[in-house]
Amino acid sequence: MEYKDTLLMPKTDFPMRGNLPVKELDIQAKWAEMDIYKKVQDRTQGRPFFVLHDGPPYANGDLHMGHALNKVLKDMIVRQKSMTGFHAPYVPGWDTHGLPIEQALTNKGVKRKEMTLAEFRKLCEEYAYQQIDNQRNQFKRLGVRGDWENPYVTLKPSFESRQIEVFGEMAKKGYIYKGLKPVYWSPSSESALAEAEIEYQDKKSPSIYVSFSVTEGKGVLEEGTKFIIWTTTPWTIPANLAISLHPSVEYAVIQVKENKFVVAKDLVESVASELSWEEYSVERTLVGKEMERLVAKHPLYDRDSLIILGEHVTTESGTGCVHTAPGHGEEDFYVGKAYGLDVLCPVDDRGVMTAEAPGFEGLFYDNANKAITEALDKVGALEKLSFFTHSYPHDWRTKKPVIYRATAQWFASIEAFRDELLQSIRNTKFTPTWGETRLYNMIRDRGDWCISRQRVWGVPIPVFYAEDGEPILTEETISHVSKLFREHGSNIWFQKEAKELLPEGFTHPRSPNGIFTKETDIMDVWFDSGSSYQGVLVERDDLVFPADLYLEGSDQYRGWFNSSLITSTAVYGHAPYKGLLSHGFTLDGEGRKMSKSLGNVIVPSKVMNQLGADIVRLWVASVDYTADVRVSDAIFKQVTEVYRKIRNTFRFLHGNISDFHPVNDRVEFKNLREVDQYVYMKLQEVIKTVRAAYERYDFASVYHTVNNFVSGELSSFYLDIAKDVVYIYGQDHKDRRAMQTVMYDTLLSLLKLMTPILPHTADELWSYLAHEQEESIQLTDMPDAVVYPEYEALAAKWNKIMDLRDDVLKALEEARNAKAIGKSLEAKVTLYVKDEFKPLFDTDAIDFAQLFIVSQFELAGSQQDATDNCLALENASVLVEKADGEKCERCWTISDSVGANEKHATLCTRCAEVVEKHYI
Repeated sequence: MEYKDTLLMPKTDFPMRGNLPVKELDIQAKWAEMDIYKKVQDRTQGRPFFVLHDGPPYANGDLHMGHALNKVLKDMIVRQKSMTGFHAPYVPGWDTHGLPIEQALTNKGVKRKEMTLAEFRKLCEEYAYQQIDNQRNQFKRLGVRGDWENPYVTLKPSFESRQIEVFGEMAKKGYIYKGLKPVYWSPSSESALAEAEIEYQDKKSPSIYVSFSVTEGKGVLEEGTKFIIWTTTPWTIPANLAISLHPSVEYAVIQVKENKFVVAKDLVESVASELSWEEYSVERTLVGKEMERLVAKHPLYDRDSLIILGEHVTTESGTGCVHTAPGHGEEDFYVGKAYGLDVLCPVDDRGVMTAEAPGFEGLFYDNANKAITEALDKVGALEKLSFFTHSYPHDWRTKKPVIYRATAQWFASIEAFRDELLQSIRNTKFTPTWGETRLYNMIRDRGDWCISRQRVWGVPIPVFYAEDGEPILTEETISHVSKLFREHGSNIWFQKEAKELLPEGFTHPRSPNGIFTKETDIMDVWFDSGSSYQGVLVERDDLVFPADLYLEGSDQYRGWFNSSLITSTAVYGHAPYKGLLSHGFTLDGEGRKMSKSLGNVIVPSKVMNQLGADIVRLWVASVDYTADVRVSDAIFKQVTEVYRKIRNTFRFLHGNISDFHPVNDRVEFKNLREVDQYVYMKLQEVIKTVRAAYERYDFASVYHTVNNFVSGELSSFYLDIAKDVVYIYGQDHKDRRAMQTVMYDTLLSLLKLMTPILPHTADELWSYLAHEQEESIQLTDMPDAVVYPEYEALAAKWNKIMDLRDDVLKALEEARNAKAIGKSLEAKVTLYVKDEFKPLFDTDAIDFAQLFIVSQFELAGSQQDATDNCLALENASVLVEKADGEKCERCWTISDSVGANEKHATLCTRCAEVVEKHYI
């Protein structure tokens, strides 16, 4: 007889190697065939809703690691909720309007000006759907589960119709208006931009100090005294209409040779240093309000520059005298409005100086800097020119600088309901908590929202104009346009004349001849996505409003979180979300932004093709996503090792329960051995900790808790000592069935707990579990932690036993290094323990030799009785010696009982009894 054939070795077809890049495709095909999304929704129907509303990615280009991070986080949350008592539908979406698609078509050679707007928009739509298909396939490859066949798309007629409804409700409440105000303007895009479309990059700019001579001092200042301003935008000097002073700041009149200058008293020294004044004296001081409405002369033109007062003036830099051009700055605009100044803006849509800037007409604004500076120098008004590099706003699409420029635009008022917005923020739960302060401050400080754009690929602003140019913005017209868009899509706006788009028989007192025109601007794309709750949550029967959660990158506090809050609060009086969760950006392994020029870009599709989607997902779970996260090949290698450990542990557990029936062979908790009870209760701790972590969206805690349990309690302890039971004893031995009970429940629990993170692996292994009836593990619920009253006392006892075991393992390692023993089963361990540990050994229920994985064990006494050849450790002194007896051929323990059974002379008594009973 071959005794090795009598061992009950692990049996499993679950492969050791995941081969995820191939296997995942088969699993996803199976999900598609069974329509797993529908099956999950059908199973959870009737439960309380949990709706995570998808923030739409822009439909252009392949996915990057930021997309992967975002979508996997969402998927883990939705999967977890559907396994913990909720009905959690997930409808993915796409943002499809805006400049990038227009630009992509232009780059492909499309001649926009050689076709009608409607024809060009049709090409934009076709391109958007191509990009959606591409991105959808990549998201599905990540294992993201959702209603992929019925996503929401911002260009769909139903969505556009709902967006018009939102606009109409805001207009009805008086929140929409048209006004001439300075806004961020992108000469490269020839369009206004929202704050969310601005990014900051370093830019080299001129720094000039310019003097303005007083022409009307009104007895306060002598004529010829000069106010000095400082600016980094010389091109705005032609638009100067005033100089702003702070009403309560103290200003100094300074004598420098034959000139007198006015600057803030606190800035005299820094200005003197900048302008290299070798000798100067402060003649007198006066506060800003004393100089209100004095008049200076514009240095280049024959016009006045009025001295005005403004609270926005500071003494942190510059001169305390602020160059004021109402057409090129928000603060300038408002302070100028208070003084009745014109809004002069001598720059056109392309950033070119107009005839309102005599001498500089036709120059691009940035090129005009040099010409204007030279002109100032020629008339003696330039006090200093230098250059410096600073952070400057750029168009996030074209990456080129933007300017502030006054134009007639459509705005959504923020001021009109700012208090409601702030209260909506207070009513929202934020993860991380600092998000509340960030969004609150943004809303508290932001100006009105410029919602119009001078583009063609977007949702038209549904405004008509009467014969005298008066805007027509009524419930009747907006409702009619909304219905037209639902039936035909917004392209009809560009296909029909204004009269055809108005309700039949429509008349207006300001159009006695029945002549109407229509607005040509489109809505800011942030209004599109910011209305998505209306176009998705309100529109669809399978969702609810407001959403439980919005989850996006931290840049969306000024983007989607912001615009959605504004429109929803305007229409409904509350935010469209109950909770906000944000994540950081993905960086390379050294903490740098990924860029093609640096060659440090890691693409999700490449990682999935090489390692598998579950590795990407495990990486997402492993990081603190609330901050910026690093990703590199080395990091993926580490994650892959953790995955292998988890997979192989699952495989080992599965292999050792191959002959276990979870109903027929189960051992009740009270009949388990203490060691089994201890590990089983440790499992309950894991379940409790993991489920609480999921509720906090703390996936890193899930990752570390499971990994530590797998590596610690299981691999390094329980599964190690299990081999001496599940391999050796007879099939139905009570100790074997006890350990199999723990193993089965451990495997099932861990598998379910990890399903949101590793859905492919979980479903793969699920298919090998013969006694589980559900078609997919996704159609099950997560385990609930069981609380046992014995736990506290048992845990205290076994924590001490584990401390002793650590000491024994250290001693065995030292003996192995000293060549005193080979494998630990060759050893006999004699233990001298601290007195507090002695009661642990007052039982026959614990096999300490088996626990320490040695052949023989003896408790010799107290630690103070230890002999000199013992190794003194924290809790015990340990003597490791060669075990007495012969090695059993079957279990490999060394025992003096080997040979006691003549029929089985190479076996110990235990193994001989098993063989006699089960194999002869």
